[in-house]
Amino acid sequence: MVGPVFSVVLPVYNEQENLPELYRRLTAVMQGLAQPYELVFVDDGSRDDSVKMIKDLRAGDEAVKLVALSRNFGHQPAVSAGLALAAGQAVIVMDSDLQDSPDVIPMFVQKWREGYQVVYAIRQTRHEGMLKNFAYRLFYRILKHLSETEIPVDSGDFSLMDRRVVDLINRLPEKTRYIRGLRAWVGFKQTGVLVDRPSRHAGAPKYTLYRLILLALSGVISFSVIPLRFATGLGVLVSFLSFASIIVIVAIRLFTTLSIPGFAATASILLFLGGVQLLTVGILGEYVGRIFDEVKGRPLFIVSEALGLANDR
Repeated sequence: MVGPVFSVVLPVYNEQENLPELYRRLTAVMQGLAQPYELVFVDDGSRDDSVKMIKDLRAGDEAVKLVALSRNFGHQPAVSAGLALAAGQAVIVMDSDLQDSPDVIPMFVQKWREGYQVVYAIRQTRHEGMLKNFAYRLFYRILKHLSETEIPVDSGDFSLMDRRVVDLINRLPEKTRYIRGLRAWVGFKQTGVLVDRPSRHAGAPKYTLYRLILLALSGVISFSVIPLRFATGLGVLVSFLSFASIIVIVAIRLFTTLSIPGFAATASILLFLGGVQLLTVGILGEYVGRIFDEVKGRPLFIVSEALGLANDR
């Protein structure tokens, strides 16, 4: 049996409102490519009828595959599960809320056929709140300056990756995943496609502000040691200023008749030093926490049910 040329990996978390329209639009696009394909829906512990709806879709279309995780592991582990189980020569990763438009996929495929091994979407417009848009733009530009890996600005997980790239990402051992960073890290011939990112088709966003902050932290900590160097530089600067202030205080005491009032200045200095210490300990803690997660060796995800894949269970 000939395997699929294209796999579409779709992480799902409580997306029952979007699945029918997503399937309709995605199927029309994939059939237009005239090549064997599979739609790998990865359910990340949904509490609504998403799993049932995917099973119903599969009953009428064998191209639909289901990977149900045992609980909610998060967006990046769900994407990783899809990458690990997808069988296509080219693997497309996209969200299930229709903010990643299926109509962009033929553009990805065209670039892949031209010889690019990674094709990613660059969001030139976003139909979201002003504050959220500003936060996204700021984060990507900060990450670009901090990271030693050149991660494209304004690019999300929506992309096409060649089989060779997917296999390399699957072999990477780290548990704290930032897929778009790993995609950039492996290298090869890559290019971006300008797209407009529409608003959600239906339902409320599943990525809360807290989850977005965690994802941003993962991106910075996984691909940069500059925060550690910042903590070191801040410590050196504070030590220098403290030493200089001691010299000034001693000089004033020995060589002048002036005196420096004590409590307010002392309390301010102590509070400042305490804040610096907490900041540096917090930065170190984030890196140590990532090390702790890695050395435990727990699996990135657990599959409770798989339908249509090579190892159904």
